[in-house]
Amino acid sequence: MIQVHVDESFAGQGYETLLQYAAHTTLQHEGDPEEQTLTVVLTDDAQLHHLNKQYRDINAPTDVLSFPNKEKDPDSDKQYLGDVVISFERTLAQAQAGGHPPEDEAQLLAVHGTLHLLGHDHDEEADKTKMWSVQDAILSELGVSARPTE
Repeated sequence: MIQVHVDESFAGQGYETLLQYAAHTTLQHEGDPEEQTLTVVLTDDAQLHHLNKQYRDINAPTDVLSFPNKEKDPDSDKQYLGDVVISFERTLAQAQAGGHPPEDEAQLLAVHGTLHLLGHDHDEEADKTKMWSVQDAILSELGVSARPTE
């Protein structure tokens, strides 16, 4: 089960379904989506700035943060992977800079964040190459034109 929470100021724009599908497709690509749960949150720069400062000691907003959990959900007895938190403002800005729809950028960020929950990382070049390859395959499956810029 994938829970999606969209800040009420961004609700009703169809992002709930896109984010849920992107996260589900990532789980399907990497394992068993029926045995894992996670939450995706679409919120604002202020919230991402606060979380980035609190948990990473970086005093700036960012586009996406992942908070792995790895515990069993007591209600479903499925593995709760954690939370993916996405900035709506960064989504819009990065989509404009990249020349693609914001819906594609939102899906890219959901896939990226979900891959982090599944243990992927990009700190080392070899890990980045592997993560970008998996991410690219999932984005292609979703029909998403956006690709990471870093």
